[in-house]
Amino acid sequence: MKVIIIGASSGMGLEVAKLLLAEGHHLGVAARREDRLQALQQLAPDRVETATIDVTADDAPTRLRALIDCMGGMDLFFYSSGIGKQNRTLTPDIELNTVNTNGMGFTRMIGEAYRYFAERGEGHIAAITSIAGTRGLGPAPSYSATKAFQNVYLQALEQQANARGLNIRFTDIRPGFVNTDLLNDDFHYPMMLEPDKAARQIVRAIKGKRHVRVIDWKYAILTPLWRLLPNPLWRHLKL
Repeated sequence: MKVIIIGASSGMGLEVAKLLLAEGHHLGVAARREDRLQALQQLAPDRVETATIDVTADDAPTRLRALIDCMGGMDLFFYSSGIGKQNRTLTPDIELNTVNTNGMGFTRMIGEAYRYFAERGEGHIAAITSIAGTRGLGPAPSYSATKAFQNVYLQALEQQANARGLNIRFTDIRPGFVNTDLLNDDFHYPMMLEPDKAARQIVRAIKGKRHVRVIDWKYAILTPLWRLLPNPLWRHLKL
């Protein structure tokens, strides 16, 4: 299988890449800093292609197509790029950068993968979103809002693909708190997951062609409870 991973230089993207590489797949891995991908490429030089792609840049779709061509095609597109910070003071740069990366960047790259698979006639798009999209989280307004956007965008594309008769599968992966560079502040996050364990569940979800997969079981119980809380109660929660 030919897999392209956006955001493969660290965190869950890197861990998923290692698992897929160990299974013998051919990978095209991309990140803003290509030098961070060299160690991954050295694990299997004949099965790993690297590329520099910044999802916030206008040329990102062109670079993705170039990587697809270098790979000789793409069967699975795995998106693991994103940023997020707590922003209780609503610092403008944090909010706008988050929207640009998680909103515009996500749309730019998922859209290009969708168009490629539409031309090809089949494919699989898997993306890491978050349980943060379940409800608006006061400590991280733009992060939770952009994650809700990602959830709905994937759902909309899946509906559109079915309406068009396209054989494109979608897997929306919604992890809880994972011990990656994304959560490198001083805040204590509850029920923290390790990246390697989360990655194994992600790979199983992709292979199982799951539509939506919340990781892990504790969060799969927690997030439906969030939805059940009435708005007057939710807005007064101190998170």
